[in-house]
Amino acid sequence: MHNLPMNDDQASGLRRMNQQQQMVKVIAVTGGKGGVGKTNVTLNLAMAMAQLGKKVLVLDADLGLANCDVMLGLRVQQNLFHVLSGEAELDDILIEGPFGIKIVPATSGTQSMTELKPVEHAGLIRAFSEMRTRFDVLLVDTAAGISDMVLSFSRASQDVLVVVCDEPSSITDAYALMKILSREHGVQRFKIVANMVRSLKEGQELFAKLSRVTDRFLDVSLELVATIPFDENVRKAARKQKAFVDAFPRTPASLAIRTLATRAVQWPVPPVASGHLEFFLEQLVQQPEARGLV
Repeated sequence: MHNLPMNDDQASGLRRMNQQQQMVKVIAVTGGKGGVGKTNVTLNLAMAMAQLGKKVLVLDADLGLANCDVMLGLRVQQNLFHVLSGEAELDDILIEGPFGIKIVPATSGTQSMTELKPVEHAGLIRAFSEMRTRFDVLLVDTAAGISDMVLSFSRASQDVLVVVCDEPSSITDAYALMKILSREHGVQRFKIVANMVRSLKEGQELFAKLSRVTDRFLDVSLELVATIPFDENVRKAARKQKAFVDAFPRTPASLAIRTLATRAVQWPVPPVASGHLEFFLEQLVQQPEARGLV
């Protein structure tokens, strides 16, 4: 099915947004399966980037089982559902986390939000284009699995961070995600985060396992961008409903995340539409029609 044209209001809103926020870095954090620490990586990376002087917005894109706010013990009055239903503007629902990061809270336990319709994608574009809050980085915390929404958010982002741990199911699911994104959506480059590993060597071996499979069957490029050690303080921080970079700033996991943040802020934003917030949102609204999902 052909892409449906955007109306003039959407197009002008996107142009205005692109002029105001020309160099927004958009990073999707995904993993294929649950339990690999994806949301933990997202939130801690957001805070580490904020500590480097970046204005960071986290989009909780697990639209049926939101957990960013829960992990940080933050109270949510309104969420993305209220924006898409016209009851609130995006600026109104933003909640502030440690180090000044902002979070767009998703809904929890709302089945209708798990798959947005094209008209709701358009509403998301409108909401972002009308935002008064300015930011440098948008981190998209996707849901677990390989649903259409996970694929849409990953496909539309400038960089795709795949969080993997040393378990057969994690490696298999990460491979399945990259296979679909590369073969059906043209995504060829993936940044790998080896999470909860016992040593740097174990992280490198995990990356080697994944690379052997992708080299054999997929036409993709993988880059190991972080090796985050298993760290008991991560669990202690979670019990306190705090991010570990906040609760235990000198613990090994925090140091690894800070190293990743330092690298991530240097990843280039192409001087073309691809990778800009405008492109990200256009992809969200256009891709479902293009794939015949409506």
